[in-house]
Amino acid sequence: MLAGAHYAQAAQPLWGYGVRSCDAFVAAAKAQDEGDAAEYQRYEDWLTGFVSGINLAIGEDALAGSGIETAMRRTRSYCERKEKGGEDFFNAAMELVRSLRSLR
Repeated sequence: MLAGAHYAQAAQPLWGYGVRSCDAFVAAAKAQDEGDAAEYQRYEDWLTGFVSGINLAIGEDALAGSGIETAMRRTRSYCERKEKGGEDFFNAAMELVRSLRSLR
């Protein structure tokens, strides 16, 4: 079972782009839309590593075959709904994984 975001934040330190806000991710995604993909790529790299770690821990594809591009789009959509709400990229990524795992 995947640990809840509150537990993960309280018990384990988080590093990298996961601790950045949804607002910052949405700004990076908008910049990527305009042709400046450097910051967006860092979020994608973080999400790729995060999902790879989950895959190793659970022994299956946490994205259920949807791929990293789809995961980035869905995470962006989640963050756009949560903008100005204090949500971070880690929680957006966890919500994505939870939603995909519940479809099984």
